[in-house]
Amino acid sequence: LDRLLLLCAVACEVWDTETKPEDFVCSRAARKALNIGPELEIALVRIISALSSTILSTSFQLPCTQLHVATWETKSDKEKQGDVVASLRLLIEGVRTLRTTAQAGCETVLLQRLENNIQNHLLILTHLQLSVRSRLPQNSIPATLDPRRSYLRTVLRSYTLLISGKLERFIVNLGDRCTS
Repeated sequence: LDRLLLLCAVACEVWDTETKPEDFVCSRAARKALNIGPELEIALVRIISALSSTILSTSFQLPCTQLHVATWETKSDKEKQGDVVASLRLLIEGVRTLRTTAQAGCETVLLQRLENNIQNHLLILTHLQLSVRSRLPQNSIPATLDPRRSYLRTVLRSYTLLISGKLERFIVNLGDRCTS
């Protein structure tokens, strides 16, 4: 049990990652440092083997993480930003719900860290200055929702796919703002 607590403490160490929206757009390393999904998935595997149960008792909707490239490319930057922000908001609501029903302390700590990380992404994206011609949709929920039985691994996978898919593609598209 002591080893499990130590593992949980190390796996859930909060790294001090401060970045400005412009740094986030122009630095793949900054984006990679903020993406804690793979790290949390590794910690989860170790926790699962020690606890043998990470089934969470509640269900909720996960954001659509699939990306249809042709459709995505026709959207404006504001629409892409709105889609990613709405997806992150939907995901953070689910993480908060799951955290209240988590069965083990390590699960709660992982979910808290994930919630904090999603909040960091939201802060960066909502402070990202785009064209002032259109405003960011506040409640733009993606059309395709994927309701599933909520398992911690599924939540982490949804987060990782969202960050490495829609968010990364949106940010890379803004790369022309960067000065070399």
